[in-house]
Amino acid sequence: MATTTEKHERIDRIIVKITYSIASIVLVLLVIYGLYALVKMYRYEETNDAQVEEYINPIVSRTTGYVQEIKFRDHQRVYKGDTLLVIDKNETMMELKEAEAELSSARASLVVLESNTVTTTSSASISEASIAASKAKLWQQEKEFSRYKKLLAEEAVTQQHFEAIKTSFEIAKSEYKAVQNSYKTAKGKINDVGSQLVVAKANVQQREAIVEHIKLNLTYAVITAPADGIMGDKTLQVGQLIQKGQTIGFIVDQDQGKWIVANFKETQIANLKEGQEVEIKVDAYSKETFHGTIQSLAPATGSRFSLLPPDNATGNFVKIIQRFPVRILLTDAVAKTNNLRAGMNAEVLIPKL
Repeated sequence: MATTTEKHERIDRIIVKITYSIASIVLVLLVIYGLYALVKMYRYEETNDAQVEEYINPIVSRTTGYVQEIKFRDHQRVYKGDTLLVIDKNETMMELKEAEAELSSARASLVVLESNTVTTTSSASISEASIAASKAKLWQQEKEFSRYKKLLAEEAVTQQHFEAIKTSFEIAKSEYKAVQNSYKTAKGKINDVGSQLVVAKANVQQREAIVEHIKLNLTYAVITAPADGIMGDKTLQVGQLIQKGQTIGFIVDQDQGKWIVANFKETQIANLKEGQEVEIKVDAYSKETFHGTIQSLAPATGSRFSLLPPDNATGNFVKIIQRFPVRILLTDAVAKTNNLRAGMNAEVLIPKL
């Protein structure tokens, strides 16, 4: 019986020693962790409110038409100039032919008006020359009329002969007026044709612009990648109608690099400045440490850039610590940052000033 009791006591003492040992180890670890956290908090500014960012550019159609071919897949890597989408050109080609026919008609009308201008100018020149001849004839008839009038008063000519001279004088005056009117009419026609010519030239220019615009739209029928990158989700189908200005997809631009946007509390901003070295841990690659430098600090808190900025002048005020976005440029080699993706969570550590 005594032996059994001693055995239990021995076991109890062993358990107590093990418990004390484990508790001591845990306590030492907690103290070490606490000291590490205090040193880290004293020497560094840290935040886990940070994400990897990249330029995600929308790809927009610059013309309207039906999708003929889709040349990319979901999340496919593409290179600048690669064909992504082909839009059916048949309707645009018909519009081009119609516009070219209208342009040819407008040019033909312009040629006719130019020919009319030459003809009308020639007619005006002839009328102008006829004015001089009619004026000379009128002057001659007027002199003749005056001479015969004196002779009639002296009864040197008969009344019948005088009436014939007078009639010739009246005819000369009428002819002179008629020629003057013809010249004025010709000048008016020249002005009219000139105005029509201006309109015709403007019409030709308009038709030429329409043709060039349609040709430009034909070049938009093939949509290419604007930069090296990775495509997002494919949401289009062959035969689907797309409109001018419609977004057909998104591309993650690989040419513009990657950066981190870390949101620091306003109480931490005083210890930050542009150019500071930064250490970064990304949750997806927790065993790797990335490096960067502070590129810029936001001029206002993130809430001030929101769609509805807060208004603390109304209602009950509750003080909330604000955060400032800080842009951090990654300085590691491209090969190291190549696997980072936009939206990944990160932890940022910056030595205090």
